[in-house]
Parts: sequence; structure tokens; C-alpha cells
Amino acid sequence: MLGLVFPGQGVQRAGMGAGLFERFAGITAEADEILGWSVPDLCASGDTTRLTDTTYAQPAIFLVNALGALARTEDGAPAGEVCAGHSLGEFNALVAAGILGLLDGLRLVRDRALAMAKVRGGGMIAVSGLPGERVEQILRGSGLGQVHVANRNSDRQTTVSGDTAQLGLASRVLKRGGATQVVPLRVSGPFHSPLMAPARVAFARTLQGVRFTPGTVPVVSSVTGDLFRPEEAAQVLTRQLVTPVEWVCVVRRMRELGVTTFEEVGGTVLTGMIKAVR
Repeated sequence: MLGLVFPGQGVQRAGMGAGLFERFAGITAEADEILGWSVPDLCASGDTTRLTDTTYAQPAIFLVNALGALARTEDGAPAGEVCAGHSLGEFNALVAAGILGLLDGLRLVRDRALAMAKVRGGGMIAVSGLPGERVEQILRGSGLGQVHVANRNSDRQTTVSGDTAQLGLASRVLKRGGATQVVPLRVSGPFHSPLMAPARVAFARTLQGVRFTPGTVPVVSSVTGDLFRPEEAAQVLTRQLVTPVEWVCVVRRMRELGVTTFEEVGGTVLTGMIKAVR
């Protein structure tokens, strides 16, 4: 069984989407009109400031992922039998599964990005070399109340999110606890943590009245690690902003469903994570 997976923020790069924008010119033009700026121009420009700005990065990644999935099916690749996405990538999974329309998904991602970009005063660090349970144990014992596990990516890689000052202290504590590497991430805020509560409130307003359909294939949610239920979409997608990405659970659930082959659309980062999940 084939599982399609989609990466989230962090995979953006200069030149991404080359060939796709021209191939799907109509969709790209509609996307640019919705956003009020040109995704192809941004991707071609190499403007690292805007490419790493959440406001611009998330819609650009979403569109490139979505067009990549369209190109894949048009080229005759087998359809995914289960879909999933990491954080932002979950919106691409919903589109690929027929639960959400592409342009409707882009509108949601635009508003999600705007809400997330307004939350400042925090950041994220990637912690390697420790099991996620050990990372949590160290953080609980540190007394740092504004630092939280944000992504459970693999058996030995966890992302931590929180207040900027406390993240610096957390980095030192985690290194003393056995982490082989602690790397700051280039993000604008403390994503997937309780500190994103204002963004959750704003995005909840956006989701009011948005229609999600049953779709054609199952999606495993990065919030619950279980099957995405369209009737619970608003609750799950707002929770995603303030709770960890459960990627380890996603991979294990997809395997339980029978997935033996994973194909990543739009990047390679998830492929490495999947291999590192027992």
C-alpha cells in the first residue's frame, strides 16, 4: 500500500516550484489573486527574508506541494491509498484526499499563516540523539514553564518550542542530558505550543462555515495520530497550532493501515524521519 506524505514549513527554498507554475498556469494565477502577491516571483527571487517569513512561506509551500501532487497524478503515478502531512502539510494531505478543495485550502493556509506570524517572542529548537520521552523528562525537571515539546518527529529527533530566553536555557540543559545536537530553527514563533493560543483563536474564526467532505482516501492526522474526521476538522486544525505534531504516531498508524511504501511530495525531510521511526 502506498502512503503519500507532505512536508510543512522549513522545506521552502529558492527556485522551488520551477516548471509547476507554468504547467498549472490557471491555478497559479488564481492563487496569486487570492494571496495578493505572486508565488512564482517569490520562489524565483531567492529573497530569503520573505521565504522564511511565515506569512509568505506557508502559502508558497502549500501551493508547490499541491501542484506537485497534481503533476504526479497527471504523469500517471499510482494514487496514494493513505495520506498524511506534517503540520502545514496536513492541509495538502486533505486536498490530495479530496476532503478540501485546493483553493479553499490555500485560503485557509493564508489566514493560518497570518495568525501564526502575529505571535512573536518565541522560537523552536531541534533536539537530536534523545528519545522524545527523555526530552520531555528533562524539560519537566528543568523548571522552564514556557518551553514545550512541539514535534515528535522520530525515535531520536524532537522539536521543542517556547519563550526565546527559556529556549536558550533549555538547550544547555538538553545538551547536559545527552542530546547530540541542539539546533535553533529559523521560525518566527513558538509553533505547536500553548504560547500560540492567540493564533488558535484567530484561526478558529476563519474555519467557521468551511465545508470539509468525506474525501476518497483516509488521512492520518498529525494532531491525533489517527484518522482525520471531517466533522471534527475545525477542532483538530485549531488544536494543531497549540499541541505537538505527532509524526511518530502518524508513521506507526499508517503502517498499521497497511502502508509499506511512503512517497514524499515536495521534499525529502519526512523520508528521513520515517526511516528513523521503528
